[in-house]
Amino acid sequence: MPRLLVLSTSTRPAAAGRPLAAWVAETARTHDGFSVAPADLAEIDLPLLNEPQPAATGVYEHQHTRDWSALVAGADAVLFVLPMYNGSFTAPVKNAVDYLYKEWQGKPVGLLSYSAGPTGGAPAAEALAGVLNRVGTRTAERRPAVPGIAGLVADGGFTAPEGLADEVTALLDELAKLVAQEPVVTD
Repeated sequence: MPRLLVLSTSTRPAAAGRPLAAWVAETARTHDGFSVAPADLAEIDLPLLNEPQPAATGVYEHQHTRDWSALVAGADAVLFVLPMYNGSFTAPVKNAVDYLYKEWQGKPVGLLSYSAGPTGGAPAAEALAGVLNRVGTRTAERRPAVPGIAGLVADGGFTAPEGLADEVTALLDELAKLVAQEPVVTD
């Protein structure tokens, strides 16, 4: 069964996205299309990019990079659960992407964004999609967005708004199709 990495990307100590990411991981487990591996970028705790060699070389001096590389390389697909801050994705997300290169090549990736406001973080997902496409991922077209996150998180749990489960299921279906397809290699 393909392995899906569900990555909570906020590094704030009390991030509203953690309960959302846990809900997404549980929804993915019931999908039956994936073996689900949840991970938290705050716990991964990557320092600002400190590798002496460019990521494209695949030569990693630091253990934190080798661990991050193994986590991403071991996944057949990655689903980012990301907040929007000031109209875009966060610096730790860009940092995590920049640490690697080969590991992203042809990797199916899904984006689920959230925000306190009415956009649900859609601008952050759109901006990150451009970066991910640049490093060679195959990014899903469907990008669920969750507005008003503060009103959906209480006591460490997440209450999904109407229709979100269907949107996430459709995203998982798209990721499963991307996993099943051979990536197109261009010279």
